[in-house]
Amino acid sequence: MSRKVLGLLYTVAFLVFGYNLFMWSWSNQGYAPTQPIPFSHKIHAGDNHIPCMYCHSSVENSRHATVPALNVCMNCHSVVAVNKPNIIKLTEAYNSGKPIEWQRIHALPDHAFFSHQWHIRKGFQCVDCHGPVETMDKVYQYRKLNMGDCLQCHRDNGGPTDCNACHQ
Repeated sequence: MSRKVLGLLYTVAFLVFGYNLFMWSWSNQGYAPTQPIPFSHKIHAGDNHIPCMYCHSSVENSRHATVPALNVCMNCHSVVAVNKPNIIKLTEAYNSGKPIEWQRIHALPDHAFFSHQWHIRKGFQCVDCHGPVETMDKVYQYRKLNMGDCLQCHRDNGGPTDCNACHQ
């Protein structure tokens, strides 16, 4: 084999490897940070059947699902489990007007544009991307949520795959 052909093969192999690395890298799958106040989605969404959109109310009309404001928590916790230590911390934060600094779990790179609104309107359920949250005492990033994962989902579900769909 000539040097030219060998060089071309190495170049192609390098490009294929680089493309796959780019497509499948940048994943926080399994990431589960410790929160300032432990919060069990298993208790809230699972045992008590509180719908995701009760707490994450902006998800239908916004790019982000957002962390609920403390007054949403206090809708129940002004009368439920009020003597538990973590609820006391929650109530103190609410009464002082100081926000709780929750740790973000699901994050995408800055160059990717994602809107919950579009996906909810297309009929996707929260569990499609976030997994069985109703079974999680501690929420973790269920899917890779990287470019390859998103592209595969778009292909499987007839979503747009052109660059401008997510990179605006």
